[in-house]
Amino acid sequence: MSGTTDTLMAAIGQAVTRGREGDPDGARDELLTIWESIAGSSDSFHQCVLAHYLADLYGPAEAIVWDERALEAADRAGEAAPQVAGFYPSLHLNLADNYRRLGSFDTATVHVSKASELVSSLPGGPYADQLVQWIEQVAELITRRSTEPLTPTGDGVKE
Repeated sequence: MSGTTDTLMAAIGQAVTRGREGDPDGARDELLTIWESIAGSSDSFHQCVLAHYLADLYGPAEAIVWDERALEAADRAGEAAPQVAGFYPSLHLNLADNYRRLGSFDTATVHVSKASELVSSLPGGPYADQLVQWIEQVAELITRRSTEPLTPTGDGVKE
């Protein structure tokens, strides 16, 4: 990784931490500023990461826009950025949850199924276990046709 890449990831991480510590507006502003600097570039990996985190700072309709951007960037990154493969289950889970919250249950079902299929490709461990738990929760909410916000169980925060 180059110094520029390290600096960029540090800036993204700093903004994400700011949002998680109670300043979502400041985090969103920082991430949008970074987005402006990389949106037109060929840096699909950082576009994926950034869009994925930006989605968490919006309500369902706008979050879908950012998660779709993250998914498109992940697809563009392809084999050039193998670390992006680990984002796919979470991206599809977030899309499923946001479509569900908007009442688009058929589309939500497609994405939760894809998330469920892809999570098996992750190495075992707490992250994969947590994703499985969230996938099951979202699938249950879809089945019940609930548009209520997800209340994650277990440790961590849904990303």
